Amino acid sequence: MKRKVVVLAATGLVSAAAEAQSGITLYGLLDVGVEYISNAGPDGKSKVGLVSGGKNISRWGLRGAEPLGDGLTAIFRLESGFEADTGQFYGNRPLFNRRAWVGLAHETLGSIRMGADYSTTFDYMAAFDPMDYAQNYSWVMASTGSGDRQDPMFVRSSNVVRYDGQFGPVKLGTTLAFGEDPGSFKSSLKSDVAIGYTAGGFSAVVAWDRVNGAAGQPTDYAQGLNAGANYDFGALKLYAGYRNYRKTFTTTAPNQLSDMYWVGAAYDFTPAFALYGAVYKQNIKGDTNADPIMVALRAQYSFSKRTLAYLSAAYASARNGQSVSVSRDFAGYADNQVGVLAGLQHRF
Repeated sequence: MKRKVVVLAATGLVSAAAEAQSGITLYGLLDVGVEYISNAGPDGKSKVGLVSGGKNISRWGLRGAEPLGDGLTAIFRLESGFEADTGQFYGNRPLFNRRAWVGLAHETLGSIRMGADYSTTFDYMAAFDPMDYAQNYSWVMASTGSGDRQDPMFVRSSNVVRYDGQFGPVKLGTTLAFGEDPGSFKSSLKSDVAIGYTAGGFSAVVAWDRVNGAAGQPTDYAQGLNAGANYDFGALKLYAGYRNYRKTFTTTAPNQLSDMYWVGAAYDFTPAFALYGAVYKQNIKGDTNADPIMVALRAQYSFSKRTLAYLSAAYASARNGQSVSVSRDFAGYADNQVGVLAGLQHRF
């Protein structure tokens, strides 16, 4: 149960009923750790340093609601990611670089949000990654971080209109992010749709997303089909997931195609101590044929509901001398890499 709460809070997957609680809440988390990385540069040398967001991106935010009557509630959220090791905004992005939206939620019909937000695909798939979409170390959101072959899912966007509804064991969602390019509705348009089902300990999701290229740019579109399933036995939870990725171009460049598979498990030895593990495998079709694979493990100890310590480790390798990285956000410099991270996280 504690594991479920952490995953939902980390990704913002809260129900319309939870959002509808009256008032304004200040919330956030700080996640900092010491990391060892092999093959950290072109010279093949290793590196030891302080990193932020090893398990979950450090962030702070405001969320609130105003009941309007007849089951309708006005809701909003502002959320900013930051680097806890330097104090800078995450990725040198704007102030509210994660979320900035306002919406209406109905107790039976669902919710509509408008502004800058995460995609339906990202939020609905979050519960199916045993490593919690960790920057260190998960490939569910994007792959190896090597070159231009991250093959990512549609994660977030500005100019979003998003709908989410819960109907018994089934949830439905869709996102439309306007490109706002003059003269073309299709240009830079982002969209997705997802359906999820939960019954007892079993949950499953299927999500489709598409990101169109901008007018005059070489990318035509990038498209993904994502699926995930898990089963909660109590102390033990099993995970499986898949992403089919396709990127096409307006030039004569060949299409980029890949399949990503992952399996994993989590086991609560005690209410405070748990182990997590996952294997990610990407089949890159044509091109470099790197076909990278990563094994990731994490031990986690919760001092309280708000404070935990963790030790994560990962090993990644690729074929045919292609570079690979254990992190989705950093390029690799060799055909293998090892990462070890000891971190501390506090939520407020």
